[in-house]
Amino acid sequence: MKAKKILAGSAVLVAGALALSACSGSSGDSGDSGGNVEMTFWNNASTGPGKTYWNDTIKDFEDANPGVTIKVQFIQNEDMDGKLQTALNSGAAPDIFMARGGGKLGDVVKAGQVQDLTDKITDETKAALGDAVFKAFTVDDKIYGMPVSVLPGGLFYSADMFKAAGITDTPTTMDELNADIAKLKANGSTAVAVGAKDAWPAAHWYYFFALRECSEDVMNQAASSRTFSDSCWLKAGQDLADFAATKPFNEGFLTTSAQQGAGSSAGMLANHKAAMELMGAWEPGVVQSLTPDEKALADLSWFPFPSIDGGQGDPSAMMGGVDGFSCSINAPKQCADFLNFIVQKKYQEGYATAYGTLPASKDATDVVTDPSLKSVLKAYDDASYVMLWLDTMYGSNVGNALNVAVVNMLAGKGDAQAIVDAVNSAAAKS
Repeated sequence: MKAKKILAGSAVLVAGALALSACSGSSGDSGDSGGNVEMTFWNNASTGPGKTYWNDTIKDFEDANPGVTIKVQFIQNEDMDGKLQTALNSGAAPDIFMARGGGKLGDVVKAGQVQDLTDKITDETKAALGDAVFKAFTVDDKIYGMPVSVLPGGLFYSADMFKAAGITDTPTTMDELNADIAKLKANGSTAVAVGAKDAWPAAHWYYFFALRECSEDVMNQAASSRTFSDSCWLKAGQDLADFAATKPFNEGFLTTSAQQGAGSSAGMLANHKAAMELMGAWEPGVVQSLTPDEKALADLSWFPFPSIDGGQGDPSAMMGGVDGFSCSINAPKQCADFLNFIVQKKYQEGYATAYGTLPASKDATDVVTDPSLKSVLKAYDDASYVMLWLDTMYGSNVGNALNVAVVNMLAGKGDAQAIVDAVNSAAAKS
């Protein structure tokens, strides 16, 4: 992984706040008089290996820091944002919580609910991760989160199903993708799985059309304004409407969940019920958890989102996220110690292995052996720029409005203009 890689469109300034109440209280150096400290920790581990990794890593930290105890709570991914926002609002936030950066984190910073980690990140950590990966967690030149994995997106697919449909090369243009989808359907296969019940997986399709239609400058401008003023945003919606009209998605995709059970969109790919899914680099781990034997899908492969004729975005550009963790405003100083601890090479390798994903540390990428992830990593290294997921970039209010508008359009309850209008309306209220 090249250290020069940056995630454009990160939270470089504090965006409009959510309706969150700032927590009052201590400076974050709390601990009882006897020197014992207990911290609460929320994360979205949804698989056995992920839970085992965290339990083992926490034990190692506790052994190295006598008197410190960490109580972990595993929360299903789709429930995390809502539960965390409720906890932040009530002043009962966990000491350590999952963060995805961008405008979502900017809102929490604005509300005064998260610690500034800028001076608490060790030189060793900075050297291992590099400056660029912190961009997603930077607000007004201060760092508020510790990255643990980079998650660029693209199309994960079954090589066996492609071969059975007579597809010999992965598509590089939308015309080629449409032709391959036609071949898959002619062979009796569901071409593309989408879990639109959870909204964001369907919205990913709009994000990627926008990535290809809009220039880097336009997307960065929107990261600050949170509005869609350029015509490329409307064109992206029209592209998605045209694509959806070819019926590429699984039957009942509007009521299909993304990652929960064999009937989810990820489960369809895991069980060869669908040929491909547009997802981030967490996909191999999720798919593995949903195969019948819970082993890696042997034919899982990956290709980047195709280019669009006449689009202003660089064809090599990628979109994705950075998962990490933050310390709530009242967390004890040992919270930052824990975040530095978990990005050591040993634990970054363990994290990538347990979750079947890409580590944030460039020193730990040798552990990546999954062929699909190696393809993602190469494309990430070669990308001219990388944008954050749009709902992360814009924060919860605008991001949720965007996601809902995309699903509404796919459900026949709106059009491309309605997507643009929904974003601009939500931004005006933020």
